[in-house]
Amino acid sequence: MLKAIQQCTLLDDVTMEDPTTLSLERFIADLSGKDDALLVLSGTMGNQVALRSHLTAPPQAVLCDRRGHIINYEAGGVASLSQAMMQPIDARNETYITLEEVQKYAVISDDVHACPTRVISLENTLNGAVMPLSEVRRISAWAREHGIIMHLDGARLWEAVAAGAGTLKEFCAEFDSISLCFSKGLGAPIGSIIVGSKAFIKRSRWIRKSIGGGLRQAGVVAAPARVAVEETFLGGKLTQSHENAKRIQKIWTDLGGKLQYPVDTNMVWLDLEAHGVDLNRFIELAEQYGVRVRAGRFVVHYQIGEEAIERLRKVFTEVLTGETSTGKKGNAEHDPEDLKMKGKGVE
Repeated sequence: MLKAIQQCTLLDDVTMEDPTTLSLERFIADLSGKDDALLVLSGTMGNQVALRSHLTAPPQAVLCDRRGHIINYEAGGVASLSQAMMQPIDARNETYITLEEVQKYAVISDDVHACPTRVISLENTLNGAVMPLSEVRRISAWAREHGIIMHLDGARLWEAVAAGAGTLKEFCAEFDSISLCFSKGLGAPIGSIIVGSKAFIKRSRWIRKSIGGGLRQAGVVAAPARVAVEETFLGGKLTQSHENAKRIQKIWTDLGGKLQYPVDTNMVWLDLEAHGVDLNRFIELAEQYGVRVRAGRFVVHYQIGEEAIERLRKVFTEVLTGETSTGKKGNAEHDPEDLKMKGKGVE
């Protein structure tokens, strides 16, 4: 990635003159089966630019999973930027929302008392769990029948594809717009991209510029992003992180541990509350074994090493059985920050 940055072009992306950025956008558009693409600085920016481009005439609402990123972690952007109301719904299966739930809560009538649903925004993966392509297709077909726009927060869609849930083109074909992230599981230092029709991307460039997202030397962002896609996604490295997540799951469940969500991809959600485990105590104990954690949510990347997994085994054993595993706590060769920076830690 550093080599790619050193060799990238440094022309103006606002005026669409930078070859490195234009090449990345064409590459991702072709990879996803869409007409065009637009580089953005973050997943939040990608979602908000896309939704603002779709939402042009209030009253309007966006229907989404109650646990979704766009409603919980984007600073109320849908309300402040798009003047739209959120319509959050619960997934009864606790994994993904279904067509029946969408039909129950989407507003498609002309009743002036209600706010009409203009966009259905799905997220895949959500909490590491895959939304099946079959369910996506059911919702998409119904939405198109009723003139509702489909958007996907696909920050971690790479993971669903790597897990064998469908191809990138198959998933993207069901949506009018998709946001894809380069800096999560793929490992680029920064950046996301949105894909869609040429008309949609043309409008999105205006919206991106209006919120300060235009870059004069975008090549330094685009170059490592392309390396991340080619080497991590197309190179098959994501399956390694999935395998390690399954190993971590097995260590936990073999000790009697319960999970919050199924482990479909690279996330492991420990149900600490079910075992009466105090979160602060868990964080403190992990640090004693040289592993830095923030909660019971483990996001595994392909650089996670054997050493980190074995240390987690010791943490899990002490948390669930009260027994201290072989090896002394606090005498780790590396401190937690050192492990994290070297890609061996778990966060």
